[in-house]
Amino acid sequence: MNAKGQDKMSTTREITLGDAMKEALAEEMRRDEDVFLLGISIRAGTFLYTKGLVDEFGGKRVIDAPLAEPGNFGVAYGAAQEGLRPVLDWMYAGFSYFAGSEVFLQSGQYHFLHGSQHPLPLTMIGTCGVGRRVGNEHATLPYGALIHHPGLKVCLPSTPYDAKGLLKSAIRDNNPVFFLWHTSLMATKGHVPLEDYVVPLGVADVKRAGSDVTVLASGLQLHHSLKAAEALKDEISVEVIDPRSFEPFDLDCLLRSVEKTSRLVIVDEDYERAGFAAEVCALMMEKGYDLLDAPVKRVCHPNMPIPGGYIDAYSMPTPDRIEAAIREVCR
Repeated sequence: MNAKGQDKMSTTREITLGDAMKEALAEEMRRDEDVFLLGISIRAGTFLYTKGLVDEFGGKRVIDAPLAEPGNFGVAYGAAQEGLRPVLDWMYAGFSYFAGSEVFLQSGQYHFLHGSQHPLPLTMIGTCGVGRRVGNEHATLPYGALIHHPGLKVCLPSTPYDAKGLLKSAIRDNNPVFFLWHTSLMATKGHVPLEDYVVPLGVADVKRAGSDVTVLASGLQLHHSLKAAEALKDEISVEVIDPRSFEPFDLDCLLRSVEKTSRLVIVDEDYERAGFAAEVCALMMEKGYDLLDAPVKRVCHPNMPIPGGYIDAYSMPTPDRIEAAIREVCR
């Protein structure tokens, strides 16, 4: 093994996405005593990234909350106004809709309405994603609705490395950030550095280089897209980009890729109508129309409620559907 390989092995290890999130929370709580956690069943660790944190940080910084979403948001919102850095865990991201006015309107508008004089360092965490047969409120992906409201930052990691780095960036940000994670990826493993690092919000990542077509995908669909790209490698060279954050969105990275490939497929597990994929299509028409040699293709969840149960496998984007879309724009 060369020196470079030894250095990599000594400074990284392979951990799950859930463990990466737990490390991010613990490290930020050690770094800044103003950081605290609030959420349903977080002391017990219903999702393992909060399990055991109460043992180190105590009940005043790891606070179990009732099933009362507007009230829980009010506690976190007020704490952020007073200069603390709350991390509000919704458990499932869809539960944030029960505090819709507070999440979508109040938090995003706060900085603007106060003349940019008062920060609001509020991080919200929630899991989401189709494919676990858990039904609508537990599976819905709210980032399309969230980015419609100015002032909110929104991110979704696809790897343990990105999960840790994005969560640390979210906690350190002085604006409200909604950190989403896909339920199907908690046990996904990847290399994560031992050293402190952050992944900046608004910086996309090219996960696979290619020359014939660009695929933009996030969360579980990033992995589905990589699988489709691998299946097509002998026929079509596929570049796969992970936006990592939806707001701010790294449009420059996407335009550079499409300038090279001249074709774009957007894979979005959210609803097709008026979602993130539709927004990116509009941006491409305005900023990158001359770069395209074929119409932009979307692979999304159909415009129907998330069914849950075995129908999930037929409604959500899959590697086969992504592969078909790539073939269509490249023919």
